Amino acid sequence: MAASSVLPMVAVSLADILSPAQSGLDAVSARLFEVAPDQHPALTAATEQLLAAGGKRLRPALALLSGQIFDADSELAVALAAAVEMLHTATLVHDDLIDGSLLRRGIATLNSNWSPDATVLTGDYLFARAASFAAQTGSVRVMELFANTLMVIVNGEIQQKYPNGKTVPGADYYKRIYAKTASLFVLAAEAGGELGGAAPAYLDALRTYGREVGTAFQIVDDVLDFSGSADRTGKTAGSDLRHGLITLPLLHYARLRPQDADAQAVLRGDSVDRVLSDRLVSAVCNSAAIRSSLNEAREFARRGQAALQNLPDCSAAGSLLAIAEFIVDRDL
Repeated sequence: MAASSVLPMVAVSLADILSPAQSGLDAVSARLFEVAPDQHPALTAATEQLLAAGGKRLRPALALLSGQIFDADSELAVALAAAVEMLHTATLVHDDLIDGSLLRRGIATLNSNWSPDATVLTGDYLFARAASFAAQTGSVRVMELFANTLMVIVNGEIQQKYPNGKTVPGADYYKRIYAKTASLFVLAAEAGGELGGAAPAYLDALRTYGREVGTAFQIVDDVLDFSGSADRTGKTAGSDLRHGLITLPLLHYARLRPQDADAQAVLRGDSVDRVLSDRLVSAVCNSAAIRSSLNEAREFARRGQAALQNLPDCSAAGSLLAIAEFIVDRDL
């Protein structure tokens, strides 16, 4: 793929970007809503509620597009994409319970209405459904990638809850967002190529793309926690702050304003009330921290694009390039 294929920052609809994968995404949606034999009605209702919340379906799209580049079997690629999306959905169930979140994308979370044990069991069931989809690819390597990704995600959550020793606040930020977000992008991109029999050099490129673009995605999410409207993000600004999460905009702001008492309180791990978080959100949004964080996200996205430059030139590869652009400009 020629260097000129790296797209400038332009406004392109996500529907246009994902058009090469649309038929596959429709098939993925049908698979996700399938009811397993003897599935309890409560699990069916919970699954439908979670999937109805929508989302951009970027992760399954990456799996489908990566598979298309290397002519992977379409049914196997759909099974992989369903596994990736169901794994993502399962992690959200547990995340919302751990964080005590009552809303996601403006819709009530399972834990807002269900007991903790029922919520955990539902998340566990969705993990099993995801593994079942992954097994349907018939690839031991895909199953290995799936299992390794799940271990990375869970280990990252444990590390966040029980950090090893005293570290500089925010020092683990990139490792944390890799575990939380980028690892799933890596799984989708690499496993799609694996199903198509991509050569090792191409798999390395897809792995790099997933890591860089997934990191960019999470940085933008962290920016939107400060600057996004509740109508767009489905949550109030500063929710990460109130959960004690140190994200890139705060780290940039703390470097710009090292004497800010509110920022230092969060970095120390002090409790954060609504008044402090609102004050700090306003301060961060009125500083250069948002712009510098977005610039960093764009650098990650560009590195992801650069990793694809030697891949076969086709519409699916072009969509992967465009997804990197979309990610850093979405909802801003």
